[in-house]
Amino acid sequence: MYAMSNAGNTIAMVLAGGKGERLSPLTIRRAKPSVMFGGKYKIIDFVLSNLFNSGIKKVYILTQYRAYSLNKHIRESWGKWTGLGEFFVAISPETSSENEDWFKGTADAILQYLRFVESSDADYVAIFGGDHIYKMDVSQMIDYHRRNRADLTVAALEVPVQEASRFGVFSVDDDYKITAFAEKPKHPESIPGRDTCFASMGNYIFSTKKLIEVLQEGKKMYEDLDFGKHVIPMMLENRDKVFAYNFNDNIIPGMKAEEKGYWKDVGTIESYYEANMDLIHVSPQLNLYNYKWPILTNQGNLPPAKTVFDEEGRRGMNIDSYVCAGCITSGATVRRTILGPRCKVNSYSEIDDSILFENVTVGRHVKIKRTIIDKNVVIPDGTEIGYDHELDRAKGYRVTESGIVVVSMADTK
Repeated sequence: MYAMSNAGNTIAMVLAGGKGERLSPLTIRRAKPSVMFGGKYKIIDFVLSNLFNSGIKKVYILTQYRAYSLNKHIRESWGKWTGLGEFFVAISPETSSENEDWFKGTADAILQYLRFVESSDADYVAIFGGDHIYKMDVSQMIDYHRRNRADLTVAALEVPVQEASRFGVFSVDDDYKITAFAEKPKHPESIPGRDTCFASMGNYIFSTKKLIEVLQEGKKMYEDLDFGKHVIPMMLENRDKVFAYNFNDNIIPGMKAEEKGYWKDVGTIESYYEANMDLIHVSPQLNLYNYKWPILTNQGNLPPAKTVFDEEGRRGMNIDSYVCAGCITSGATVRRTILGPRCKVNSYSEIDDSILFENVTVGRHVKIKRTIIDKNVVIPDGTEIGYDHELDRAKGYRVTESGIVVVSMADTK
């Protein structure tokens, strides 16, 4: 079921302090890694499941911005699955939720908690972001790092040259050893012999001694110490052994061909909406039904989903939809929609191409399309959302350029 490679000599640090401003208003009350994805999951469940399935059971999650719901989720779900000598623990700075300057850069965040690295007997440290959607056997990247006797290995996406300017791009030699790194270059350098470029995924494997050494050196020079901006250029200048790991080479058990190389940032409302909607296709790029590589989360003790009523004009139907536990579709029609846990859709209502977070209640005679509705929102009888964008904006809803409407908790009070 899980990766067989021995990753037990690795600890992981997950950077989960992201504000996710471009996902506002979904991130007004929660950090980006705590945003729901695929109905029952949170974004952070993907990286934690990857680490867990890869055999890495010692994981520190560094939270910061609006951390309460994220810390609670980790404590109540991931914290309960750990046994002796194995732990998933969230650590937050002891500051107010308004303090946004605690971690000044990605590497500074690790530096603040370097004592956890120093006190471990791990040979390797995996430093991964907490806000991307993908599946990855991290043990394969660790094996690659070990074979190359690398100081640092960076996970890299292979992207077309014309798209590479949106990323941090690596120049590599024939052995994928990194020779240079450029942030959003106008003229990105391609991989030798290919018409693609290596873009950084922001996921790193460090040899422990080298990580400690380079962070201590870096803090003398940079207050806002960052891996992409400072650490990687410092290591290249010092001629350390820095390698790119091609994410396309990563194979997980039970993977289908269309899943290979699947990685989503979901950093904007549009990309978040599209990645969720992809799940309800007949053959989604991301297969959540692969039991050999499960995405784990807090299941909760909820009853099964159900539909109610079978009368002409009042028939409970979920069509081409993704329906979580505890949902009741009562005499309503739900099409191409994700219903989060405990949603109730009442009679004569129609919901199309939408995403409902947990515990959303939709009244009678409601019409909703291409809308994201936040947790605990109650939609009154007779409401229409997504049909008249001027009216939607007048109600205070956010409407994106492509016409996706976002209804947050604050909009309905």
